[in-house]
Amino acid sequence: MFTGIIQDQGRIEAIEKSGDWILSIRPMYFDLSILKLGDSIACNGVCLTVIGIENDTFRVQVSNETLTVTTAKSWAVGQMLNLERSLRLGDTLDGHLVYGHVDGTASLAEIMPDMDSHRLTFLLPENLAKYVAFKGSIAIDGVSLTVNWVDGKKCGVNIIPHTWQVTNLGALPKGALVNVEIDMLARYVERLSQFTGKL
Repeated sequence: MFTGIIQDQGRIEAIEKSGDWILSIRPMYFDLSILKLGDSIACNGVCLTVIGIENDTFRVQVSNETLTVTTAKSWAVGQMLNLERSLRLGDTLDGHLVYGHVDGTASLAEIMPDMDSHRLTFLLPENLAKYVAFKGSIAIDGVSLTVNWVDGKKCGVNIIPHTWQVTNLGALPKGALVNVEIDMLARYVERLSQFTGKL
């Protein structure tokens, strides 16, 4: 479990593509001595398991299911990923509860400056758009964000300068695909409605 507060960025140093993909990632600031085999780490919002630690890199395994549902299939050597270690008891919950179970992808439709911040508009697939609500929470590439407006399959978020600088959102070009995790509460409301027939 995560909070959507990005702790670091990591550079993909190598990708092995025989069967499940194995990624070697070099973080910018993480002290790798606090990582251990089996730890969960969110990479662009995708919960992955640490299977190796060597020199200044850690290795994670990406299954076919993850490659199918997320943007991981397009990751390349040299790409920077948002990183967050899993939440531990006693940690501060500054964002919202993020599980690292990506629901799908969305495309960046528009980037607009908004005073010192930036306003980003994302085009969501229809099966996810219904779960996104005004002033609700959403995780984009693992970043916990507040939905500022919703219009059909589009939603908008504001990115403050700090987030723009310490995550990879500031480097996204128009049209880029991002990982989306909807708020868990919306999933349970949908599931309950299937049994009750009403909300």
